[in-house]
Amino acid sequence: MFTGLIREMAEVKNFANNTLTLRAKYKAGIGDSIAINGACLTVTQLHNDGFSVELSPESQKILALENYKNRVHIEPAMSMGDKFEGHIVQGHVDTLGTIKNITNNGNSYDVFITVDTKYIPYIVPKGSITIDGVSLTVNEVFEDSFRLTIIPHTMRETLFATYKKGSQVNIETDMFARYIAHILSHKTAPATSWDEVDKISSLY
Repeated sequence: MFTGLIREMAEVKNFANNTLTLRAKYKAGIGDSIAINGACLTVTQLHNDGFSVELSPESQKILALENYKNRVHIEPAMSMGDKFEGHIVQGHVDTLGTIKNITNNGNSYDVFITVDTKYIPYIVPKGSITIDGVSLTVNEVFEDSFRLTIIPHTMRETLFATYKKGSQVNIETDMFARYIAHILSHKTAPATSWDEVDKISSLY
């Protein structure tokens, strides 16, 4: 499990033959789970200056590989007792989004991202979403897109500084929105009350 708070911008040393090798300050261990641009990957090799992870063909089909070069976001999996920040992130990328527009408001940036319309029900106004591993709040939701507001610090310190119109990004929608939508969509299942939904949410 992750929180969507980026711990380090790691440098991509090499990406070939399904292996992504990073130069990073973080000291990983073999078998560790690390979210790289929001995708949970497993450490397979250690190096003096970093580590390597393996991306399966399935992962490579799903992820926005254009952002796995130069620098990437990394976040190690949470340990028991860690301070909880951001929101609950599984590291399971649901879909790719496309940057539609970025507007500079002076003290913030509005970022508009389009997605396949089937994912819109899982994107909730004022709810949480993960973009390339960054935990953010959704401001508005439209028919096939949504709007985020990014503060200058986030714009400077993350890959958002490199995005432009047409850039693709990894998206993980809110876990609770997915679970609730899944429960309510099963017409053959007994009706689920909101009290029961609250009980399910309290388990996470």
